[in-house]
Parts: sequence; structure tokens; C-alpha cells
Amino acid sequence: MGAIADTASWQQRAANKRQECANKIPEEWRIPPKILDELETPFVDKKNDLIRAQTIRKSGILTDRELEITEDYQVDDLIAALADGSLTSVEVTLAYSKRAALAQQLVSCLTETMFEEAHERALLLDSQRAQGKLAGPLHGLPISIKDNFNFKGVDSTVGMITFLDDKAQENSPLVDILLGLGAVLYVKTNVPQTMMTTDSHNNVFDRTLNPWNTRLGPGGSSGGEGALIALRGSPLGVGTDIGGSIRIPAHCCGLYGFKPSSQRVPNGGMRGCNTSGMKFLLSCAGPLSSDLNGIETFFKSVFETEPARLDSTVLDVPWRDVPVKCSTLKIGVVPESSIFPLHPPIRRALTEAVRLLEAQGHEIIHLTEEECRIVESNEIGWSLFGLDEGSKKLLESTGEPPVPAMHYLGKQAEKLLGFYKPTLPDTTGLDPLHKLALLNTRRAELRESYRKMWLEHDLDICIAPSAQTTAVPHDTFGVAPYTTFTNVLDYPSFVIPFGEVGGDDANKTFVPNEHQLGPECE
Repeated sequence: MGAIADTASWQQRAANKRQECANKIPEEWRIPPKILDELETPFVDKKNDLIRAQTIRKSGILTDRELEITEDYQVDDLIAALADGSLTSVEVTLAYSKRAALAQQLVSCLTETMFEEAHERALLLDSQRAQGKLAGPLHGLPISIKDNFNFKGVDSTVGMITFLDDKAQENSPLVDILLGLGAVLYVKTNVPQTMMTTDSHNNVFDRTLNPWNTRLGPGGSSGGEGALIALRGSPLGVGTDIGGSIRIPAHCCGLYGFKPSSQRVPNGGMRGCNTSGMKFLLSCAGPLSSDLNGIETFFKSVFETEPARLDSTVLDVPWRDVPVKCSTLKIGVVPESSIFPLHPPIRRALTEAVRLLEAQGHEIIHLTEEECRIVESNEIGWSLFGLDEGSKKLLESTGEPPVPAMHYLGKQAEKLLGFYKPTLPDTTGLDPLHKLALLNTRRAELRESYRKMWLEHDLDICIAPSAQTTAVPHDTFGVAPYTTFTNVLDYPSFVIPFGEVGGDDANKTFVPNEHQLGPECE
């Protein structure tokens, strides 16, 4: 841990860290005041659409070549251009470093910047390529990483005062793998306090904003990744997910985000807020990108390195090219939960997706609420999370207060208990070990019921809402029932951008009734 005994207040230590980060942005990369004056302030309360307004382009800081690199190339295009010499790693890294710095000034998405180190590495990789030496399939490609990944010599603060001034002594295994593949790691991205809410806000780095609408949140806990990639400040980012933390930012920011099953991608050697050894639901590392090919490139590249040689937490399963055996799929549709109602835009998007798939000849099977057991699976997940009070103790160790999103979660829990009769037995009198045994038993039974359901319907895939809502005002996202249930099942889960909130949606409102949980729809 950092210097907890430091006599400076937690507020002063946080301010010092923010200033340290701000000082790393070169003066020539600072957005001109006249550009910022065009936006409504304060950002956090106003509807600034930084993407459609092309605020980064208007700043004049990126050259035409840098705009082309960051806006017109997908991940595989960048890799191909680096390979044929039409782009160098130095110029690609510089373009993304500058764009990430601009994104940071607009939406506070970064925690650490390694611009100088990234430039030196890009020079080395270009020199190696000129000599015919390739590190791997990602040779020269800039990649952003979530703050909880350890990068030697750089802080992994994860938005917690207690972890300030505690530089990593070694890399996380996945960081070593990415470097071995030839990647250039240049920034780390923001997370929520404790990494257990869906609002990327903490007392160290403050609040990350959604670039599509700055009065809304980008989701969490990989919200810094979501906001950065949406602003084209990174071609490919790596997050982690224990209840929706990759998929919710992808959903809120219009990106692709893939949560694999646990132990599929190296997930060891990272900063966490849990008590050591108390891991009941396993976190999963996975990619976020603005293009689909970037997701496949990440997985294929990582799996082909035999990652189990570097990380004992990962299963030794190689990449497989699986042929599609038929053109018609059996697709299960996870229904809307009566407890967790969908906002009108989400319901519309799901209905439209089903219509299009059916029109293509796929067989649609509408699953029932009783089969999918969304509420029960979330009960199990929340109860498992609640067994460990490690994050609470970390907050108490420095006196920093919980952020508003933590209080909102507490209020949601109180409302749910006011009308909902839990399906799990009362565990009040049980010691923690017997509580864990009961929860593991119920989780195993749930997974077995899903196995039977899958076989009964002969399903190829299921589609479901990514969340109850689209992006929502800060500190009001709350629980994540439509992502947490796949963490409990330990199923892979993938968010695909589909549709946008349209004009008709603006005329629709939704307020949960007294027996429903979720944010209001304006």
C-alpha cells in the first residue's frame, strides 16, 4: 500500500495526484480555451455531444495525418499498414497519445500516461521491423489498459486513496503478453471507487464523462476505456468484468465489448479491492474496441502465446477457428424481467434485433422468465459480493468517503428488500463459511438448470438486453441485472452496438412502479 501514515489529508493527496497527471500532458497538446468556450459548462451537468460536435478535430492539435490514423483505420488496418511500412509505430503512437490527451481534457478518462515511454518503445519497434525482427502480430500497435493492470514503475491506484504512491514492482501477466506481442502501452484508464459500481467516479481522478452526452455516465467499471475508445483515443483497450464492467461501458459508449468465461484470458497479478484470497465470482479480462475485428485479433493473438506459461490463473486452451456448420441458428431470447423493466429504447432495440434475425431465417425461441431466473441469479451474485468487506476496510483506512454511486446502490438495495421476497434462504444465523457453501450450492443448481435449458431448446446462442437502460445521468445506473447473471453462470457474453436513441424515444417516459427496480427514463 501507499503511505497511509502520510500527514497530508486524503483530499490533498488526491489533488496532488491529479496535478501530477495533468502535468504530463505537453503544453502543445492542450485544447485552446476558445474551443472549450464553445461547450456548455459545467460539463457534468450539460448535454455536450463531443463526438458529433467533432470537438477533438476542431481543436486543431492533430494533423490531417493523425486524424486519418485515429479515425479511418480499424485495428486490422493499422496492423497491416504497420506491416507494409505505410505507417510507423512512432507516428501511430504519437497520434493516439495526442488524441488520448485531448480525450482526457474533455472527459477525464485517464489515470496514468506513459507517453514518453511509449515513444521510446515505438522507436525500438520500428528499428526492429527495419531489421526484419518482429515481436509478434501486434507489433507497433498502441493499446490502452484499465488502471487495475500492473505496469512496472507506474501506479495502479484504481481510484483509491490507500493505493496512492505505490508503483507496481512488476507487470501483470497479460501486460507482459501484450508487450511480447509487440503492443505499445501508452495510457491507463479510469475506474469507479472500489471498481464495484457502474459509474466511473472516484475521489482520486474524479468523474469520467460520456463523450456522447457529458451529463451521462460512460458505465463502469471499465468506463475510462469506454469513453477513451468512443473518442477514438485508442484503437483497442483491455478491461475487466465481474458484473458487467466491460459490457456496460461498451453498451453506454456504442462499442464492442467481450467478457469471456473466467480463466480464459490471463487475469492474475492485478490490483484489486477485495481481501486477498476471497474471490467468489472470478473477474474476467477482455477487450473493448470500436470495430469487431479488433475483438477477434485480441483473443487470437493472446491465446496463441500459450498464456498459461505466464499466468497460473488461466486455462491452457488454444485459439480455435470454429467453422459455422449451418446458416440457420436457433437463437434464444432472454425476456424482460418483471422486477427489472426495460426502458423504451432498449425494448425497441431488442424487438428490432429479433425481427431482423427472424427475417434472415433464424429460428427464434422466446425463453420464459421462469427459465432464465434473472432475479435469482443476481441474488446469488450480490450475496457472493457481500461476503467480502475488503473494499469497505480500504476506504476506512484513509478516511475517504464513499462516492455518491455507492449510496445509490444502497438505496436500491433498500427499495428491493421493501417489496421483493428473496428466493434464497435466510442466512442471518449462518457463519460466513456456511453462507458461502449455500450460495455455491445454489449457483451450481442454477448453472445446471441452464445446461438443461440450453439442451432442451437446442440453442446455438442467446440474445438479451445489455442493460435496463441506455446511458443514464451520473450516479443513477445502480445494479446491472442483465450482465451480472452471465458472470454468475460464467458464460461468455458480448455487447454489440445496435441502434441509437432516436427522436421518438424522446417522447417516451418510464417510471418504475413500487414493485420494480431501476432508474427513471426521461
